[in-house]
Amino acid sequence: MRLATSANEAYTASLTVSELLCCKQCGGSRGQDEELGIRIPRPLGHGPSRFIPEKEILQVGSEDAQMHTLFADSFAALGRLDNITLVMVFHPQYLESFLKTQHYLLQMDGPLPLHYRHYIGIMAAARHQCSYLVNLHVNDFLHVGGDPKWLNGLENAPQKLQNLGELNKVLAHRPWLITKEHIEGLLKAEEHSWSLAELVHAVVLLTHYHSLASFTFGCGISPEIHCDGGHTFRPPSVSNYCICDITNGNHSVDEMQVNSAGNVSVSDSFFEVEALMEKMKQLQECRDEEEASQEEMASRFEIEKRESMFVFSSDDDEVTPARDVSRHFEDTSYGYKDFSRHGMHVPTFRVQDYCWEDHGYSLVNRLYPDVGQLIDEKFHIAYNLTYNTMAMHKDVDTSMLRRAIWNYIHCMFGIRYDDYDYGEINQLLDRSFKVYIKTVVCTPEKVTKRMYDSFWRQFKHSEKVHVNLLLIEARMQAELLYALRAITRYMT
Repeated sequence: MRLATSANEAYTASLTVSELLCCKQCGGSRGQDEELGIRIPRPLGHGPSRFIPEKEILQVGSEDAQMHTLFADSFAALGRLDNITLVMVFHPQYLESFLKTQHYLLQMDGPLPLHYRHYIGIMAAARHQCSYLVNLHVNDFLHVGGDPKWLNGLENAPQKLQNLGELNKVLAHRPWLITKEHIEGLLKAEEHSWSLAELVHAVVLLTHYHSLASFTFGCGISPEIHCDGGHTFRPPSVSNYCICDITNGNHSVDEMQVNSAGNVSVSDSFFEVEALMEKMKQLQECRDEEEASQEEMASRFEIEKRESMFVFSSDDDEVTPARDVSRHFEDTSYGYKDFSRHGMHVPTFRVQDYCWEDHGYSLVNRLYPDVGQLIDEKFHIAYNLTYNTMAMHKDVDTSMLRRAIWNYIHCMFGIRYDDYDYGEINQLLDRSFKVYIKTVVCTPEKVTKRMYDSFWRQFKHSEKVHVNLLLIEARMQAELLYALRAITRYMT
């Protein structure tokens, strides 16, 4: 890859320079950089994530055998060890499934040619203005022989890919509006038509990268060093550090980060955890004592769905997409809108009528063999993943909390489970957490560090990454349900 190669060359150059030059503080040799005429790039960020201190993210040098295998597999598949992988490695079981699925979608036999796959990834990531993913896949697109002219804008790509723009737009921002007419328009476009197998492959790629954009913003993933915004050639401010430590990234993050969550005492956040534990206990006792009627359950769903429309951040300003990202999609003003706003009513999507397990899974597997199995495994790992801990507590059954998070996301998309009491959501998810969830899932480009810091303040960063895994998989499944139901209706 061109950019990756240049970054490697720069890294090699920096090693050569360090051998030639001597640092007066640490005893190595260092002369004048300008005498050699070499500009040495250094990372702009402080590790793989802007939200998580670098020291808390597992470093390559300290991984165990399982981590080493995962890193090796990731490097072999992608030709790089990217920051998403370094953050996801908090949860190795999930990461293994994620990498296997992504590798299959991008590189193994399938209906779509390789350059189409990366271009669709660019289109999907661009809808959320995710320059991190756009930059990675622009590089990959060129590496597999993609036409550079396509990167000048969607209007320069083949008409077949341009036709996919409408589905990409609706799927990313308002998937409940997808109908069989969207599907018919793609399958019956004469010489630019898609086959059913190609369309399923494209839909899976779109949902994968919409969701991965959510993870990228939700965890504050930093740009890669070889991409725009990931490096600088300016000399660092030395102050209390050895210049060698700073240029090699061995600086103290604690002294360079500012807590944007406000002045919250440890005792306050401790009591938040205790209160959540107590609510979980009370809800379990209520479940054991009585069960709400179907009418009451339906009413609670409608209340929660309606209330979710009014969950928004005070930072909820429009984000104008940069030209290098917006050129990869049309209708830049089109974004997320709550499905019941402005008097528009969309019927509730009942999982009992169309669900992933009984309908979506088999359709995907039939038209794109093995992918349904891979996605299903990833859904199950994310949903069932637990270490039986909550902040400082151990031996905790977190299934109630995980289900509330998953079902709240689906509720925001109008998807209802008849056997779930939606009254539990308000008991378990406080407002700051709901704001974070809705922003990550619906408008990820608006996520801020303050939002990340303000929910679950006593929880570990690994637990917040775990939350993000639930968010992206629930989102992906919601998008897939709407798209696959439309395909099913077209077929029948």
